[in-house]
Amino acid sequence: MAYVPILKGKAGEFLALEHVTPAVRSCIRPIMELVPDPDVRDVLETFCDRAMDAVPQGTVLTVDSGALPAARVLEGDAGGTLARLSESLGLRGLLMCPVVRYTDSGDVLAEASEVNAVHQSGLCLRVSVAADSLEKPPGQGQIRQLLRILHVEPEEIDLLIDAGPVGSNLTRDRLAERTLAALASFSPWPWRRECVAAGAFPVNLTGFPRGQATPVARRDAQLWRRVVDGCLGKPPDFGDFGVTHPRMPAKTRGTPDPNMRYTTPDTWQVFVYPRVRAGNDDFFTLSADLVDSSYWPVTGARTSWGDARLKECAERQRPKAGGGTEWRAWATSHHLAVVTSHLITLGHP
Repeated sequence: MAYVPILKGKAGEFLALEHVTPAVRSCIRPIMELVPDPDVRDVLETFCDRAMDAVPQGTVLTVDSGALPAARVLEGDAGGTLARLSESLGLRGLLMCPVVRYTDSGDVLAEASEVNAVHQSGLCLRVSVAADSLEKPPGQGQIRQLLRILHVEPEEIDLLIDAGPVGSNLTRDRLAERTLAALASFSPWPWRRECVAAGAFPVNLTGFPRGQATPVARRDAQLWRRVVDGCLGKPPDFGDFGVTHPRMPAKTRGTPDPNMRYTTPDTWQVFVYPRVRAGNDDFFTLSADLVDSSYWPVTGARTSWGDARLKECAERQRPKAGGGTEWRAWATSHHLAVVTSHLITLGHP
């Protein structure tokens, strides 16, 4: 069973992806989302540069540019977002699998078809059943029309059922029912792969107590288990949004308090510490408390690249404790390793 983490295409997430072990890399099929950023002159080239550093050449990178405008990103550019991504990633030796939605415009779908013709890596059809989405799953006629526009067979498409944010047990159960209904409606087609993804991490860390660990239930994993229990056929792959909220982040200003979103079997243990010492030195204290806690795994620093960095911080073996980008990278690194290990050994995330 594959693990499909849907990650924001930012520096921290790419840094974590760069340092996954070969064992983890062989089990994950990441989807990278482009994040709009008005402070970055060329979001696409920045994304492609990060991908070149983090992803081995010849790897197929599934890319979701749905949050960006479909029009030209810069004046004078030829083609839309997908065309530019296709060219830039191709020049860097990376294969691209574009994410499409049945609600995309004809121009976007035509570009996606052209990308597939060049990269020969298929496409990913993302369908939302989220509680906060107005989108309805497409009917069979709409699916047939979409396949004609894209000039592909279902065997060339990865189906991604996106259940979105899971903020409560009630929402979890309702979304599980919606997801099962969507899977049943798509069952007439022989998709290349199927995945169910959801996200349960809060929008931000506002309101979390300082100086301690606070548990956040991994309801996205619970939802997936309910879906698998209700499936009649082969269970779908597991997808989540790493250690972030499913929706695009709002632009923030200022420096975050030292924090760590640490994945355990059933929860995230969220450490947020007040800023008392100079710089980010309070993260050293946070790391020491984490390593001394019951949440620190028996595999310790060997668990992931991120865990090794946390152990260094706990033992003051680093001159600096990092910042928001590093903390996100270390948390994501640990999360990818833990979820992959559980899927391999236990059959669930």
